[in-house]
Amino acid sequence: MEQDVESPATFKPHKLPKQAREDPPNKIAERDRSRRLQRYVQKDGKCNVHHGNVRETYRYLTDLFTTLVDLKWMLNLFIFVLVYTVTWLTFGFAWWFIAYVRGDLDHLSDSDIDVKWIPCVENLNSFVSAFLFSIETETTIGYGYRVITDQCPEGILLLLIQSVLGSIVNAFMVGCMFVKISQPKKRAETLVFSTNAVISMRDGRLCLMFRVGDLRNSHIVEASIRAKLIKSKQTKEGEFIPLNQTDMNVGYNTGEDRLFLVSPLIICHEINQGSPFWDVSRSNLHTDELEIVVILEGMVEATGMTCQARSSYVSSEIKWGYRFMPVLTLEDGFYEVDYNSFHDIYETNTPSCSAKELFGARSRLPFTWSLGSKLSQQGFQMSEQETKKSPEYQGKILQPERNGDIANVENESKV
Repeated sequence: MEQDVESPATFKPHKLPKQAREDPPNKIAERDRSRRLQRYVQKDGKCNVHHGNVRETYRYLTDLFTTLVDLKWMLNLFIFVLVYTVTWLTFGFAWWFIAYVRGDLDHLSDSDIDVKWIPCVENLNSFVSAFLFSIETETTIGYGYRVITDQCPEGILLLLIQSVLGSIVNAFMVGCMFVKISQPKKRAETLVFSTNAVISMRDGRLCLMFRVGDLRNSHIVEASIRAKLIKSKQTKEGEFIPLNQTDMNVGYNTGEDRLFLVSPLIICHEINQGSPFWDVSRSNLHTDELEIVVILEGMVEATGMTCQARSSYVSSEIKWGYRFMPVLTLEDGFYEVDYNSFHDIYETNTPSCSAKELFGARSRLPFTWSLGSKLSQQGFQMSEQETKKSPEYQGKILQPERNGDIANVENESKV
């Protein structure tokens, strides 16, 4: 009879993933939060969006000039050298092929002076010499050693074709390099935005503010500022709209969005009923996944080209109850900007409630204020009656009356 023998149960330890074994839990939580708060626009203005599965790639070739300008510098220089080299080699081969077909290469050693062979291109004796003649023709150098003769119509036709195509290639490639060099992207690097945005009271209203500045002495002409709130939302019908863009009014109605950017300016967005921050309070600001994208546009004074600088603020970079430190001081005959304090902020008294709650609390204040004013008026009237009953007040009243009686008597005596 067989007996069941109880064997001790063996449990294998649960093997954690490599990422969980290497990273502690707090780093995982921080990484998950940073992943949730993924930026739409980086602080330096680069858009954090990659286009994938683009099947209609032929559209890039329809606008070849813009495609070449948008390429990186190394690839652009490579294409620049490649285009010129290919055209020189192509026409060099064409010149060599004409000399080969006409037999110019077979009469290089003719010593008979009476029967002299007239080649298509003088002193063209190999492919290397044909390549050099192609470079001289397209770049219009013309050293004078190799020259085309009038006994070669096919060579004259090839000369015309190379001259026209060479001019087109020069105009296209030089124009592309000129536009790429004169792009105002580097100009945007001297346009700075404050590291943080702040929310505080200004003129009795709750406002969201950030600071912009220009480090160069040459100004941005017709500068304008815009701001957009990037936040996902769900409609009443249940449709989810990721990264929905909402305009934020930074003075469009009053013209305050058009800047005279000579010194750093604080851009203000009033949080009113039309603002997306109308019902946002201090407690739920950092829990919302939102991003404010600010766009500064204008023309470069030196070149006249349009320049655009961008930056963004996520919810953790919006400081509630702070203001910016002043950076402009008056010196002897001029104003000085201290950019060491450009990003500095200081704490100030600011309500923690939302602008909607603040507006609701103020709407109830007039009733209490009217009641208090009535009570103060009643108290003032009662105190006025008590002062009238006092003997000092009555004495002051009687003295002018007596003086008036004396004056009347004097007037009657004069009459």
